[in-house]
Amino acid sequence: MRGGEEDYENSLYKGGEVFLHIFENLADRWLPQDILIDLSGVWHLAGLPIQPIELPNKVDVIWNTTHPSFSGVVENLRIPNVGPSSFSRALADNHLILAKHLQGTDLKVSRQIVLPVYQEDFDGPREKYSIKKAKEVHEKFSPPWLVKSLIPDPDLPVRVAKTFSELVEAIEDGVNHQRSILVEEFISNRKALTYSVSGFREQNVYVFPPVGNFNKEEKEKLISLTKDLRRNLNVQDYLQTNFVLHPQRGIFLSGLYFSPNLKIDSDFHRACQSVGTKMHEIVEHMLESVL
Repeated sequence: MRGGEEDYENSLYKGGEVFLHIFENLADRWLPQDILIDLSGVWHLAGLPIQPIELPNKVDVIWNTTHPSFSGVVENLRIPNVGPSSFSRALADNHLILAKHLQGTDLKVSRQIVLPVYQEDFDGPREKYSIKKAKEVHEKFSPPWLVKSLIPDPDLPVRVAKTFSELVEAIEDGVNHQRSILVEEFISNRKALTYSVSGFREQNVYVFPPVGNFNKEEKEKLISLTKDLRRNLNVQDYLQTNFVLHPQRGIFLSGLYFSPNLKIDSDFHRACQSVGTKMHEIVEHMLESVL
């Protein structure tokens, strides 16, 4: 299930990626169907308009990549679903609330701002947009800033902006590529990724070995923090957690993602290989675990 009135482009991309992966790797056991919510809020199944109330008779399980506002609809329809709860998605999408929610834990949250794709009707004159948004970022937190596409894009490299003019240029680049932009507090130190799945290999929470060069104590800490975070956010299935380790300031949480990157060159693909499994086996496990 993808689309919706907010974060439309990102949802289309992630939902399409999951659909294609199931079609290419699991079609002998699963028949994927595209549930699309268009920008007007109209629901479609396999290209035809449909009322949400009809879905329980049409599908067995929903893989939900839409905005958090639609998670509640799926929950109310009582359709088994893969994807974050409306609670956990809402926390992940609001870093101010997330930071407050995590107070008292060992985790800090790096500050971030998401700049949706430029739309003239909402954002005003094109020639003033990048400067206006750069001022908003500057008021929230000081440089340096990490600027990147919200959806990984090889045509839009990650940039470190050390000055206001560099920030304006980086945002302008994102506007020219018609991409949503993520501007993040730049914490210069080691980065770590963890991937975790519920119920895999008979473990309540299975955490893949952290991606990065870490000693045993650091790996154990990252795994422990991942499990604590899942409990804190009530995550039921998959979670990718991005950390930054700073020797003086501690461990920062820099990103949460509820749908795996299923590209063959992704870190998730390599994490699966490192423990002797394949991405489509994890995908099927997630589908089966909610039925």
